[in-house]
Amino acid sequence: MGDHGPPGATRFARVRARLEARQPTRGWTSAVYEFLLFGFKQGWACLFGALLLAMLFATHLLYPADAPVARYDVLTVGAFAIQLAMLAFRLESLSEAKLILAFHIIGTAMEVFKTAHGSWTYPEPSLLRIGGVPLFSGFIYAAVGSYIARVWRIFRFRFDSYPPRWTTILLATAIYANFFTHHWLPDIRLGLFAATVLLFRRTRIHFVSFRRERWMPLLVGWLLVAGFIWFAENIATFSRAWVYPAQTAGWTPVAPEKLGAWYLLMIISFVLVSLAHRIAPATGDARRRSA
Repeated sequence: MGDHGPPGATRFARVRARLEARQPTRGWTSAVYEFLLFGFKQGWACLFGALLLAMLFATHLLYPADAPVARYDVLTVGAFAIQLAMLAFRLESLSEAKLILAFHIIGTAMEVFKTAHGSWTYPEPSLLRIGGVPLFSGFIYAAVGSYIARVWRIFRFRFDSYPPRWTTILLATAIYANFFTHHWLPDIRLGLFAATVLLFRRTRIHFVSFRRERWMPLLVGWLLVAGFIWFAENIATFSRAWVYPAQTAGWTPVAPEKLGAWYLLMIISFVLVSLAHRIAPATGDARRRSA
């Protein structure tokens, strides 16, 4: 069962039910409570990614360079252990774990291709790898999928003016293909951005943080999440989890244009997760409040 199931379906569901049952006073205290509850839910949605990022940073600072087991292999085993623990303690549903596996496969395939073409490298040795790619890297992409799957359920997403599903699948397929083909064919990234705006320019995402259904443009929501991922990538590259060519001589911030790449990857991730959901329309009350 997912987090949107009945109270008690997961440990988080029980905690969430208690928090949502509270009756805060009116006025600014109610707004502060809703803001804090929003942050709590967001933190829960990105738990997998946050634990993975903490492990990257901790091993960079604390793991002995002369240890008999390579750091990358420890990261792979650690990421797998986090996944098993979240299932064992009912912190994650089985359906979410299946989505994570799909993202792991898709991400690893792109990693193998990209590292072979020198887009970035993994500078440390390891045994658990495919080509030049240690297996923990797939969990980075899985963390993005995990976040979207969770946040969709936790905030009860509904949509206004969502485009036909076949158009979103076509867009996501073109984006994924361009990550590969732009190495020998013209890069159509700008055209993909334009197609994204054309398809989703009127789409509003509605969500429930506490009692009321609120909304924002879906394009803005993707940008906010992509910015957060770009910030997390700076932490990951600082920990030498992987290295871009400009960072070979020493760490520098990840180039801002990578924000665009993460934005496009967000669209792929969102469309994949949407295939496991019915695209629910916003309620009439919510549309009247947002008009």
